[in-house]
Amino acid sequence: MEAYLFDWLNLLLRWLHVITAIAWIGASFYFVMLDNSLTPPEDEDLLARGVNGELWAVHGGGFYNSQKYFVGPKKMPKGSLHWSYWESYSTWLSGFALFSVMYLWQAQTFLVDPRVFQWSQGGAIAAALGFLVAGWIVYDLICRVFGRNKDGSIGGDLRVGVLIFLYVCAATWLACHLFAGRAAFLLMGAMLGTIMSANVFFWIIPGQRKVVADLKAGRKPDPIHGQRGKQRSVHNTYFTLPVLIAMLSNHYGMLYLHPHNWAVLIGLMLVGAMVRQFFVLRHRHKERWELVIVAIGLLIGLVFFVAPERSPLPPPGAAQPGQPQLQGFARVEQIVTQRCTMCHNAALASKGVQLHTADLIAEHAAQIYQQAVVSKQMPLNNATGITAEERELLGKWFESGAKRD
Repeated sequence: MEAYLFDWLNLLLRWLHVITAIAWIGASFYFVMLDNSLTPPEDEDLLARGVNGELWAVHGGGFYNSQKYFVGPKKMPKGSLHWSYWESYSTWLSGFALFSVMYLWQAQTFLVDPRVFQWSQGGAIAAALGFLVAGWIVYDLICRVFGRNKDGSIGGDLRVGVLIFLYVCAATWLACHLFAGRAAFLLMGAMLGTIMSANVFFWIIPGQRKVVADLKAGRKPDPIHGQRGKQRSVHNTYFTLPVLIAMLSNHYGMLYLHPHNWAVLIGLMLVGAMVRQFFVLRHRHKERWELVIVAIGLLIGLVFFVAPERSPLPPPGAAQPGQPQLQGFARVEQIVTQRCTMCHNAALASKGVQLHTADLIAEHAAQIYQQAVVSKQMPLNNATGITAEERELLGKWFESGAKRD
C-alpha cells in the first residue's frame, strides 16, 4: 500500500509540475514574442500617451492591440494590473517537491552511484541542495559584475552570454562527475529552473514593484529596473528549452549512462538554445535557417556519438569464472536472474513486472528489450552491473523472436 500511495504522490506532483510549467513557459514565450514584434506607433494619441511600441494581432475570432511603455505610463491605470509570477513560483515549488520525493527521499538509489563518486546519502543530499543554491549565486554574480556598461546601464549581453554558457558547461561536467547520471541530468535542469525562478523572485518582480510604487507616488521611475528585468527575462527564455531537454533526457539511459554524458547533455541543451534563438529572431522578421541546420547537424552528430558499439559477442553461453556454460534462452534467463529479479520477483514486483520464472521472462520480453537494451533505463543506475555484452545478447534474443530453445 505504501508503494501504491507513493506512485499516486509521484503522479500528482508530476502532473502539477507539468501544468504550472506549461503556464510559465507559455507566458514567457508569449511576452518575448510580443516584445520582439512591437512596432513604433503612428497614431498621434498613442505617441502623446507615451506608448513606445504596439502590436496588432488576431486570434480566436477577435482583434487585439497590445501597447508597451518602455519605462512606464505617465500615470497608473485605474483598472487592475496583471502580474505574472505565480506561474514561476508554482513551477519551482512543485518541481522541488517532486525532486524531494523522487531523489532526496531515495538518495542512495537515485543520487548516489559509487562508480561515479562514493559518498554518504546525507552528503549527496547536501551536495544536491548546495548545487541548486550555488548555481543561482554564481549566475547572479556573473550578471552583476559583467552585465553593466561603463555608464552603469545594463548591457554586455554577448559577454554575459558567453560566460553563462561556459558556466553551464562547467556545472554540467561537475554534476556528471558527482552524481548518478540520471540525477545529474535532472539536477542541471533543476539548477537552470532555479535560476529562472530566482530571477523572477529577486529581480523582475521587485523591480516592477518599484516602478509601480514610483508611478503611484508621482515620481519618474528609474529605467534601470526595466533594463534589468528585461535582461533576466531574456536569459529565462533561452533557458527554457535547455531545461526541458535536461528534464526529458534523464528518462533515456542511452544518454545519461554514456561515458561522456556531460558532453551529451551540453550538446542537447545547446540545440535547445539554438532553436529558441531561431524563434526569437523570427519574431523580429529575421529568418536564420542556418541555426536550424546547425541544430539538426548537432543532433545527428549526437545520435552517432551515443550509438553503442556493435562489438562481437563472446561464444554463446560464455560465462563468468565459476559460472556454468549456458547457451540460448538459458543464458538469457541467467542474465535476467542475476541483473533483474532482485527488484522483479514474486515478493517485490517493481512496476508490476515479475521476472523470476522462464514463463514471466518470455511474457515480458518486449519490456526487457525496451528498458534494458533500447533505453538502458534498467537496471536503475545499473546497480546490478549489467554489461554491454549482456544487453546486446538480450537484444539479439528479442530480435530473433524471443525464442525459448
